[in-house]
Amino acid sequence: MKGALTWPFLRLYILALFFFSANAILNVMIPLRGHDLGANNTTIGIIMGAYMLTAMVFRPWAGQLISQIGPLKILRIILVINGIALVIYSFTELEGYFIARIMQGICTAFFSMSLQIGIIDALPEKDRSQGISLYSLFSYMPGIIGPIIAVNIWHTNDMSYFMIIMIAIALITAVFGFSATMDSEERQTEPNLEKTPYGPVSVFMQFFKNPHLLKSGIIMLVASIGFGAVTTFIPLFTLQTKMGNAGTFLMLQAITVVLSRFYLRKIIPSDGKWHVKFMMSILCVLMVSTGLIGLSPYIGVVALYVGAVLVGISQAMIYPTLTSFLSFVLPKAGRNMLIGLFIATADLGVSLGGVLMGPIADLTSYHMMYLICTLFIASIMFYSYEKRPSFIEGAVKTD
Repeated sequence: MKGALTWPFLRLYILALFFFSANAILNVMIPLRGHDLGANNTTIGIIMGAYMLTAMVFRPWAGQLISQIGPLKILRIILVINGIALVIYSFTELEGYFIARIMQGICTAFFSMSLQIGIIDALPEKDRSQGISLYSLFSYMPGIIGPIIAVNIWHTNDMSYFMIIMIAIALITAVFGFSATMDSEERQTEPNLEKTPYGPVSVFMQFFKNPHLLKSGIIMLVASIGFGAVTTFIPLFTLQTKMGNAGTFLMLQAITVVLSRFYLRKIIPSDGKWHVKFMMSILCVLMVSTGLIGLSPYIGVVALYVGAVLVGISQAMIYPTLTSFLSFVLPKAGRNMLIGLFIATADLGVSLGGVLMGPIADLTSYHMMYLICTLFIASIMFYSYEKRPSFIEGAVKTD
């Protein structure tokens, strides 16, 4: 094996698999548990959205702090905090869930930034998109079995199983993470601080000043609203309509993401150019998927499950495509902070998928909420169309 499939990178992917295992269960368990406790869609959306909203706030600075303290020390600190958060889930209710989601958001900001920046910096240009795609693949693999576990726990109505699983995941992740070594850090003899022209506040202004970051960020933001709405409300959507099974839906979605990110990873552009037809095509897939989910009460359960597969395909392709594009066209000075800012737009979108779409679901209905998501995605599909040669040939013009 070579490139993105060598053992040092595989070890990082496996750690990501363990780290994100709990979330695959919590994404289903929290909405179902919140419904049992009498929470409305708005409250459930806020609790679910707190995770990504917190991650969004911390991501732009995570790269710099990691370079100052060191990735290994940061990793061990966040694994302890993440373990405490998972234990909190096991014996509290909605208020505790909110606090634990915030703690998880902080951990995820530093964990994912350190791994993704390391992959981008270590791999040659031709392998960047594959490395990012494989990292995303392993972080999503727990979604294959996690939703089924969550639904089964909820049906047993015995929270002791939930407590045991959360504690077990915390311990396994900590043991694996604490035993990890980073050769680059062990050889480091002096601080390697990133030289960046951006301050902790001025970095946010770059989102509007850099046309590549602005376009990619807006597309990722709106697409992630769709992803967040699906993840947060599918358990309650299937419960209300009595059509399909949330665990089966999310399992199909996760399997599709995993297979797509592995078998389709080589077709993801990795040349720093804006591929208009490719981007519009994958956004069209996402638009059709949310439309099928919204119309499934009238079309049938097959539409719901086809929607799950199409969501998985789009989710597998959009993020690594945009991240790879930005890794070429963003200036090297402060690139880590700018990529962190882009990832923050994905976090914000997933958060808004719960926080914004929850009240819309309360005011209208679940199927109408998904149709509104479809209109949002249709708008960014046309927004992604770009004629300017200076934008399409981004890598050439910004080097």
